[in-house]
Amino acid sequence: MAPEVVCIASWNVDLIARVSQPLARGQTLLASHFERLPGGKGSNAAIAAARQGARVGLVARIGGDDFGQMGLDLWRREGIDSGHVQRAHGQANGTALILVYPDGDNSIAIYPGAGSGLDVRQVEQAHDMIAAARLVMASCEVPLAATQAAFGWARAQGVTTLLNPAPAMALPDALWPLIDVLTPNEGELHQLAALESTDRAAQALLARGVGALVVTLGARGCRLYRAGHAPLAVAGHAVNVVDTVGAGDTFTGALAAALARGADWPQALTSANAAAALSTQGRGAVAAMPSLAQVQRWLAQG
Repeated sequence: MAPEVVCIASWNVDLIARVSQPLARGQTLLASHFERLPGGKGSNAAIAAARQGARVGLVARIGGDDFGQMGLDLWRREGIDSGHVQRAHGQANGTALILVYPDGDNSIAIYPGAGSGLDVRQVEQAHDMIAAARLVMASCEVPLAATQAAFGWARAQGVTTLLNPAPAMALPDALWPLIDVLTPNEGELHQLAALESTDRAAQALLARGVGALVVTLGARGCRLYRAGHAPLAVAGHAVNVVDTVGAGDTFTGALAAALARGADWPQALTSANAAAALSTQGRGAVAAMPSLAQVQRWLAQG
């Protein structure tokens, strides 16, 4: 069956070190732990959506090294359609260098590698898959020209578009009105709008043509903004945080899956909040992502 959710996806391998504190310039610290794990905001969100019950397909470009094969093997295990994943032999794969601190927060440096070559032509080759989907999502880890092409085609076919604007950066004027759902965190929202007030920043981005804006607030949950509607706040969950790596991607993927299956906004946001909260109770991005059954069981238990 055709994918319900298509992700214009980044793929990175996460090299994660746990350190006692953020590094100052020129400082060297001994790490207490090291892991090599699958990552990339696009791949992470796609896996989160698949675990929340959506049929998922990827448009991505990966390296020809063993890191690239790691992605193909992972997507096969997760039941994700990788027919539109291009292998760039001879090119290095995307890599993320992640420092995790004792409170679970983190800092990340990303090298996009082969993923930086994802282009409009590759998106055009996936037109049939996009047209048959219910939702297309992307992050700012892939070239914006590819995202704009995918969203333009999706909009023409009546397919919902969702952008996680991370890392935050200036977006083309033509892209804003092609975004049905935007999912920044508070810092990204303020940077995109160049405003410090969350409410004013959200209204400013809606004025650029965004259909709906969901700002994620960490432990405080999230808030939905739509033109002509009062903001809708959905409370977060108090959990014992192990680390926050991948929590935002889990939220994005879970929200995409919920919207694709026709959930209304309160249901979709409640489900996405719960999935993100559960993901912070394990280490790494993919390993900690819950299934739909786990989310439903957790919510049922209050």
